Amino acid sequence: MTLTTIDPTPALVVIDLQKGIIAAHPGPPVTAAVERAAHLTAGFRRHGLPVVLVNVTGRAPGRTEAGRSASGRSAGRRSAGERAAGGPVPSADWADLIDALDVRPTDHLITKRRRSAFHDTGLDTLLRDLGVTQIVLAGISTSAGVESTARSAADYGYHVVLATDAMTDPDAEAHRHSVERVFPKLGETATTADVIGMVGATR
Repeated sequence: MTLTTIDPTPALVVIDLQKGIIAAHPGPPVTAAVERAAHLTAGFRRHGLPVVLVNVTGRAPGRTEAGRSASGRSAGRRSAGERAAGGPVPSADWADLIDALDVRPTDHLITKRRRSAFHDTGLDTLLRDLGVTQIVLAGISTSAGVESTARSAADYGYHVVLATDAMTDPDAEAHRHSVERVFPKLGETATTADVIGMVGATR
């Protein structure tokens, strides 16, 4: 379903646009997603709406067949044994939000240690205290942090909007699957221009 309405108090939630993840996935898709996410943050700030910027510093410890990807690698992030095994140690600024987001004092910063930004972070309480009933999601990776957060948001009862051109995934097929098959079951999809246009029309 495409975007039908903007609630009185929507919030923008941007997932994992941080230096270590962006550096690990250079290229046009990431550049485009970052530019559009930055446009969304500017638009929400301009209208005095909540902007939540999420970074990740950990991940669930369970073993998976897919292994650990660069976008899921934690910022503390490896055991001494893993480091001794010769794997790369993340840089000191791995979890820092990218400069393009132009973080402002009015932004709300959330650090997560699992895929979903709602898991054990206080995000739900923050949004409810702000009177938020609708969240617009952007960021990386579409099939991991963004999708997991969207699933949680839907379970918590928020109206979910997926800004599909302001997100990307290292796996193009995984991105397509999330956008076409999963997101319509969790909320409404829209372009950055659609969201900015509808936010402006209601203010």
